[in-house]
Amino acid sequence: MPRLHPPRWIPAALLPLCICSAAVTVPSLQASPARAQAATPPAQGGGQTTAALAEQSARQAADRIFSAVSQRDANGYYALLAPDAQRVSSPAMAAQALEGLPRLLKWTIVSIEPGTDSSSVTAQVQTSAGPREVLLILDGQGRMTGYHVNSSDQKAVDVVERFMMALTKGQYVSASSYLSPRLQEEVTQPVLQKKWLNLQLRVGNFVKVRKLWRAEKNSLMKLVIVTIEFNRLTDNLFVTLDTSNRIVGLDFPVDPIVPASAQP
Repeated sequence: MPRLHPPRWIPAALLPLCICSAAVTVPSLQASPARAQAATPPAQGGGQTTAALAEQSARQAADRIFSAVSQRDANGYYALLAPDAQRVSSPAMAAQALEGLPRLLKWTIVSIEPGTDSSSVTAQVQTSAGPREVLLILDGQGRMTGYHVNSSDQKAVDVVERFMMALTKGQYVSASSYLSPRLQEEVTQPVLQKKWLNLQLRVGNFVKVRKLWRAEKNSLMKLVIVTIEFNRLTDNLFVTLDTSNRIVGLDFPVDPIVPASAQP
């Protein structure tokens, strides 16, 4: 029988949903406020960049990223990733991720929020699977630190299933895209990779996802429990989503119970 344990990485607003036999201490999962700042990077020629020039730079960077995705240009896409994202990826992994996406047919940039450290670009895209809203997060050099696809019209369990598929394939850039932009700031792609690999050091290699089920929800949050089979035991990953189906909490088992038969 899989062991259910109380989540440790779940926002306080969801605690009443977790039926636990003992009290636990749950660190807050609220990410730090997004760093939205005025755009004042140094301009060429010694002056200061205007907001219009900063916006134009972000628009051009976003167009390059969307163009690479549309053309399934894995090398070009990989080159446009920020250093943290490149650390957990490769051109070959980028090609695999792009092949798994619906074909991008066209895109329209609808808003840009330039900042000193990062900029946010929102676009409406038309894909072979239908229209979607996409948020790109760019660093000061126009490289993509992360992205998020609006999945508010889909089932929470389906969103978590796609997240788990990317995570278990080692596609950490894609997996990170299911996290809310604020949580992406805390749980960067290298941090996500480290947590997943460290878990397998304790419980054994990933075998398969046995079951996903929505445990409960309230007016602010949804809780999906993922039962995962590793080669030494089966344990549960708790995933918290907001009302827009953005993942805002991840509870990797911290101290899994290893069966006596599997202990050295």
